[in-house]
Amino acid sequence: MPGGTAEGVVFPRDVAEVVAVVRAARRVLPVGAQSSLTGGATPRGDVVLSTRGLSDIAEPTANTIRVGAGVPLSDLQRFLATRDLYYPPVPTFDGAFVGGTVATNAAGAATFKYGVTRDWVAGLTVVLADGSILDISRGDVRASDEGVIEVDSIGRGLIRLNIPTYHVPALPKVSAGYFTKPRLDLVDLFVGSEGTLGVIADATLRVKRRPLRCVALIVCSSEAQAIAVTAKLRAEAEAAADPLDVAAIEYMDARALALVDQSVFGRAGIGRPGEGTTMLLVQIETEGNLDAPLSRLQEVLQITGIGDDPVVAVPGDERTATRLFELREAVPAAVNACVAAAKARAGDAIQKVAGDFIVPFDAIARALALYREAFERRDLEYAIWGHISDGNLHPNAIPRSPQDIEKARDALREMARGVMALGGAPLAEHGVGRNSLKQQFLRDMYGESGIEQMRVVKRALDPEAKFAAGVLFP
Repeated sequence: MPGGTAEGVVFPRDVAEVVAVVRAARRVLPVGAQSSLTGGATPRGDVVLSTRGLSDIAEPTANTIRVGAGVPLSDLQRFLATRDLYYPPVPTFDGAFVGGTVATNAAGAATFKYGVTRDWVAGLTVVLADGSILDISRGDVRASDEGVIEVDSIGRGLIRLNIPTYHVPALPKVSAGYFTKPRLDLVDLFVGSEGTLGVIADATLRVKRRPLRCVALIVCSSEAQAIAVTAKLRAEAEAAADPLDVAAIEYMDARALALVDQSVFGRAGIGRPGEGTTMLLVQIETEGNLDAPLSRLQEVLQITGIGDDPVVAVPGDERTATRLFELREAVPAAVNACVAAAKARAGDAIQKVAGDFIVPFDAIARALALYREAFERRDLEYAIWGHISDGNLHPNAIPRSPQDIEKARDALREMARGVMALGGAPLAEHGVGRNSLKQQFLRDMYGESGIEQMRVVKRALDPEAKFAAGVLFP
């Protein structure tokens, strides 16, 4: 998101310093690692409050851990690994900060098994616009049967706010404005609020024992075969008896793979895939013997007609696992490189245009057909990849000229309408931020009345619009 300007940048080191900044500043934009894909971390004249200095990690107790908002996920996972623990609901980018992932209700590859960030947040410390500190645990404060939440503040006394009444789609992941449901927990209101209601200073997260992980790269001859393999693996994972412990299945289409450098395939132990080939990267977890799950995986591949043996990284083979994940990451990196090259040729009007859509899995084939048709009818280059086990895929346009940008945005609008008609949502895991197209999708999901209900919540907690002005809605 170009054109950012800041009144200043501050690096508070504890909650007291966050309070001091919030009280002193007219406008505040909390930021973490600034890995946002929606412009939510781009200031518009605000004081930028970096959470980088909020880096404390407490010793875990009772399967929870209290973590400063500025702790990168990679640091948290290393800290936990030395204690044989694990924090599951992480996005693909492990440099993201804990506070940012909470603020956006981040999700990633393993949502299929573990859910999204909200499911793992046990408590929060939040600084409100008047400098009040909320130290809340899940279950402490809930909405009444009439839909009212009461919040104690220092400067304004008891704040009563009406929670929104719109329906949040019942999908594995949705990051679309303020979450709501009957008897809403106050923690859940702040999770996914994108910094618009307060500054998250630290979070208490649930953790679990670290599982053994097997990673398998499966080469499919077609999109249809990739869908069939995914459907069978999902069914095996959901079996009532002796389920196969599938944590994630990620999809890379033929167009995406065609952009990846040959050396990346070589390091992953495979040749460059042929035309029409798609790939799946599967994560399977186990608590013990690996023979049984690998045998089950082989059965699935035989049933679905996969001819080639998968490339498998068994538990402890981090070198192979890293190379397989590098292949996955090479896909968005290659698309970004194409966009950058087009910008160098055609000017700053070129920008990335990508979707973040989710549909019920039984609609995934129709969704993929929708994405391809919308791009191809407009003569656009594109690539598609994402978390197919959740039904969450990212159709990316690869623009060649400034004219392609508006055509791509128009294609995404068409996709968003089609996704909602399939029972899905056009805002899955990246949030809304200041992206005008995503803000339109938010209006399409909840209507103007839903946006106004969000504004009512915003005005109740932040009456002077101090926090992240322009994020979620203008």
